[in-house]
Amino acid sequence: MSTETKPKHIGRNISRIRELRGMKQEALAQAIGTNQQAISGIEGSEEIDDKKLANIAEALGVTVEAIKSFSEENVFNYFNTFNESVSNSNFGHNNICNFNPLDKVVELYERLVQVEKEKNEYLEKLLKGK
Repeated sequence: MSTETKPKHIGRNISRIRELRGMKQEALAQAIGTNQQAISGIEGSEEIDDKKLANIAEALGVTVEAIKSFSEENVFNYFNTFNESVSNSNFGHNNICNFNPLDKVVELYERLVQVEKEKNEYLEKLLKGK
């Protein structure tokens, strides 16, 4: 049995993080200014140059270190810890909403209507001035 650790496959880590974020290769490609085929190639690469990795990390909303040290085990540990802390707290229990969500929707709609009215008045004023 070897004590050598297997090197991280950076491309595979990028792929998993992208998938966990619900992002398609095309979206990542667009975010870093390349095409889907290039992303496919990157995700198949064990190593990626630092500048490209920094651009990808920014597009994925993570740090370069997060990509380099990514592991499925860490993700599961994070979510298990999160779920345990939620279940051991009052989060999710006795939630009281201090407002009616429907009232907020109506309020937002009324503001939108008011802005549209003001815009129409402004446009009419411009037309009459000509």
